Amino acid sequence: MSTSILYHGFGLRGVEYERLGCEDGALVLGVRLPADQIRCPACGSADVIGRGGKERRLRAPGIGGKRVFVDVTAPRVECHVCGAVRQVKLEFAGPKRRLTRAMERYVLELSRLTTIDDVAQHLHLSWDTVKDLQAEHLRRRFSKPKLKRLTVLGIDEIAVGKGHSYLTLVLDMKSGAVVFVGDGKGADALGPFWKRLRASHAKIEAVAMDMSAAYIGAVREALPKAAIVFDRFHVMKLMNQAVDTVRRSLQNSQEDEAERKTVKGCRWLLLKNIENLDTERDEQKRLQAAIEPHQPLCLAWLLKEELRMFWQQESREHAAAFLESWIGLAEASGIEPLEKMAKTLLKHWDGLLTWYDYPISNGPLEGTNNKIQTMKRQAYGFRDREFYKLKILGIHEAKYALVG
Repeated sequence: MSTSILYHGFGLRGVEYERLGCEDGALVLGVRLPADQIRCPACGSADVIGRGGKERRLRAPGIGGKRVFVDVTAPRVECHVCGAVRQVKLEFAGPKRRLTRAMERYVLELSRLTTIDDVAQHLHLSWDTVKDLQAEHLRRRFSKPKLKRLTVLGIDEIAVGKGHSYLTLVLDMKSGAVVFVGDGKGADALGPFWKRLRASHAKIEAVAMDMSAAYIGAVREALPKAAIVFDRFHVMKLMNQAVDTVRRSLQNSQEDEAERKTVKGCRWLLLKNIENLDTERDEQKRLQAAIEPHQPLCLAWLLKEELRMFWQQESREHAAAFLESWIGLAEASGIEPLEKMAKTLLKHWDGLLTWYDYPISNGPLEGTNNKIQTMKRQAYGFRDREFYKLKILGIHEAKYALVG
């Protein structure tokens, strides 16, 4: 068998063919290292003498649905130049490995597309072998992302597991890559990131986040020159919660059962954007029938739809005038959830208007969160927290889609 086939077919480099056999339905390929190419692993000298060797059986990529193993003896040599007695390194496999480098690459490529369990079953490997290989690869590539070129960040938290367990994510808004995963939420979770960021001398211009007081305080202390942009997604989420609070209050006050069901049934219609209402299902008519008899609910929905226009103004000055008008209407409504929302927006006035200087949002981070949740559902959860964090750091290169 030619060295070209050994390299291109099996990923074996620097070896000679010896034999090909079959054991338990698997192909076993025997190879050897040419004697004239054996060098000292320490100094590279060819002036060596053999001191035995270690037989190794390595798993290689399969052919035609059959498993392929490679048998090779790694010589142990004594160097006459430096005096070292060491085992010769194999070009196609790492030390203490049971897979060739080509097989490792194949496992990692499959791991980007499906779960650890699926890869292990498909390749007849143990679950731990696939998981450890993934963890080492992720740790090597993503455990310490380079921060020097960061300019715009996104910060948010995600819930993990049951109970009040969270992770804080920091996203590079330009590349879409997660650059930090911290335990918990709030200022303490970001402490290790600020330390690495200062060492990188990155010049952060803007940070997108929700209106969490903990995150605001942490960013202002660590990045006093960075602009804070309150995320559009979270602002509208708060507004939707206010609308739903008005709806629930109205629902609970209804004595007529039919009217109560009508108000209860319009929850998702209220939260939908008006242009997304399905005309074929008469969603516009159903929404109109639910809110027209109830002025507080109607006003809450109208203010919700109007607030969406804040991010579509011609300039920062127009946006300021728009926001002032909206806050005035909400305060004058006499509806407690709307008044509370007006106070929140007034309190965070500057961060809202900063969007017109840096038009960014945590939309990419929400998309990353969706991929994380899909990954978690496919894996039926993660018991190893550190491995889970590594998977998140590399998730921008992963492709996840739920089947069925």
